Amino acid sequence: MKRTREIDLERWASRQDRKPLILRGARQVGKSHLVRTWGARQFGRVVELNLERDPAIAACFRDNDPQAILKRLEIVARASVPSDGSVLLFLDEIQAEPAVLAKLRWFAEELPRLPIIAAGSLLDFALREPAFSMPVGRVTFMHLEPLGFREFVSAMGEQPLADQLATVGLEDLRSDRVAGLSTLHDRALDLFRQYLLVGGMPAAVANYRESHSLLRTSEIHSDLLAALRSDFAKYAARVHHGRLNSVLSSVAQQLGGKFRYVQVDRSERSQPIAQAVELLSLARVCHRVRATPAVAVPLAAGVDEKRFKLILLDVGLLSALLGLSFKSIDPSGDIMLAHRGALAEQVVGQLLRLCRPAHEEPALYYWHRESRGSEAEIDYVAASETRVIPIEVKAGVTGTLKSLHLYMAERGADMAVRFNADLPSLVPVAAATRTGASAQYRLLSLPMYMVEELTRLLEPRS
Repeated sequence: MKRTREIDLERWASRQDRKPLILRGARQVGKSHLVRTWGARQFGRVVELNLERDPAIAACFRDNDPQAILKRLEIVARASVPSDGSVLLFLDEIQAEPAVLAKLRWFAEELPRLPIIAAGSLLDFALREPAFSMPVGRVTFMHLEPLGFREFVSAMGEQPLADQLATVGLEDLRSDRVAGLSTLHDRALDLFRQYLLVGGMPAAVANYRESHSLLRTSEIHSDLLAALRSDFAKYAARVHHGRLNSVLSSVAQQLGGKFRYVQVDRSERSQPIAQAVELLSLARVCHRVRATPAVAVPLAAGVDEKRFKLILLDVGLLSALLGLSFKSIDPSGDIMLAHRGALAEQVVGQLLRLCRPAHEEPALYYWHRESRGSEAEIDYVAASETRVIPIEVKAGVTGTLKSLHLYMAERGADMAVRFNADLPSLVPVAAATRTGASAQYRLLSLPMYMVEELTRLLEPRS
């Protein structure tokens, strides 16, 4: 399966000031496979060393001499590793020996032509350790998430559709032209409903591509969830694995609303549950959606750390946790409406994380206002250049926009986004809020399968 991050890897490989690259992401999102397959094509040969499997590798980094370290690694790997850029050195599961990360600074300074990629699934735990010293400025980061919808379409053998999705422009959304997108829309929506159940975990996508059986794919989801839960034992010194499992199950049930510790276990104190949430977030099994005033960019300014929603790593895993399948959905309904529309909010958040540059830590925000008689909430808010873009998610084709009108009137913003199941459009909106204020703005309405196109569509033309 071709990953869009290959483009970012190619840019990294071609840079004159290339530094060792640290690939970050949750377990089972395809980090190792990506490095192996891309590296073999780009460099011809990859020398892979797994620090979790072979403790002898860490001993090779006992000093700060990269030339000596490289000679020791060649002995352990039983392979030559020339430093002229002809071979990629891949250090996998580097979180097992985080001290090795600090040694990469010497490679950046003394062997800059040697391409090095390090990867690890629980790397964020190591980076949070007080004793750890990151070689700032000597390494670069890249983030990998589960497959996005466009990658899923490509994996299903429908590359022409994936290419067309990447070329739809604002000019195609005019009322006299949008009908021409109906064929693309119908096929993309059909595949998107499959994506809601299959998700973007590479093992699940590969299985579905071969079998076209959601039953078999559900077995893969069960295996993936079991693998994620098996990691809980590694956190046992901090939080009991049973509590982690309770939080994971509760995330699926509370999705779409403020995450409340009391709903996990009414008999449990909030602090240990908060610790479990933090560990699952560090493992990237869950992602926080933080409440922000959404007054201006950066959105992180003024974030309320006590108010947040949680989404899961992947919509396919969410569907598995909820026990959803095509057979479990009312034939007269739509899977996007299942579980009160929670799947829609999950998948939009998951795909919004793909809209940021590869080197940036993905982050999600939403807007909430508590005011007696005038409560309001916007599902997500994003930043485009210096603008704050409010984003509403509607599981069906229609839905009211009362909170959005209120936000737009208060902020005087000129652009908002709605994701739903309808054909795309860009229309002017003039509406009165429940307080009597007037909201006038442009509403970019996109089908949910176009979340990944949002940044491109919002970019000002050069």
